[in-house]
Amino acid sequence: MKLRLAGVDEAGRGALAGAVYAAAVILPANGNLPGLMDSKQLSPGRREQLARLIKAQAVSYHIAQASAGEVDRFNVRQASLLAMHRAVAGLNPPPDGVEVDGLDCPQWSWPSRAVVRGDALIPAISAASILAKVARDQAMVALDRRHPGYGFARHKGYPSAAHRQALRQLGACAAHRRSFAPVRSLLEESQTRRQVKG
Repeated sequence: MKLRLAGVDEAGRGALAGAVYAAAVILPANGNLPGLMDSKQLSPGRREQLARLIKAQAVSYHIAQASAGEVDRFNVRQASLLAMHRAVAGLNPPPDGVEVDGLDCPQWSWPSRAVVRGDALIPAISAASILAKVARDQAMVALDRRHPGYGFARHKGYPSAAHRQALRQLGACAAHRRSFAPVRSLLEESQTRRQVKG
């Protein structure tokens, strides 16, 4: 009997706002998913097209997240591992083993290995990369409607020049990661200005 191997990847570690997303995917042995690769190498339209195909063909998939608050509480690495753990725990049927993109795996009971550049080498990890990226991008578009002015729909929370400028003008919103240096320094500056005025 063929082992069910899940591929796992995350999206959003380097952003200043929003959750970290992770996806876990078990692909069928006879799937037809041409063009699977690291999600960062694909156009948004192609990613969304592949995401629909992956969901239709996967033996099992699950998408999970760790909130901006959890990123601040635990640090972004631990929050990413937490999101990965949630993603794999949500698989039904569960995996026999797990392959994770990157340098390390979460602490869990599944046999697993970390694969550097796994999103470019292992189809199930590529699929997970695409699902995590598409889910996070959609969440950031929704966040843009709740917090207009920051441009979340365009830069997806990453530290672009436009995002930094919006932060200076508007201050941080509830979705910003307070532990990240650009946000933290801005909050410290505004607190210092309030104290000087007071």
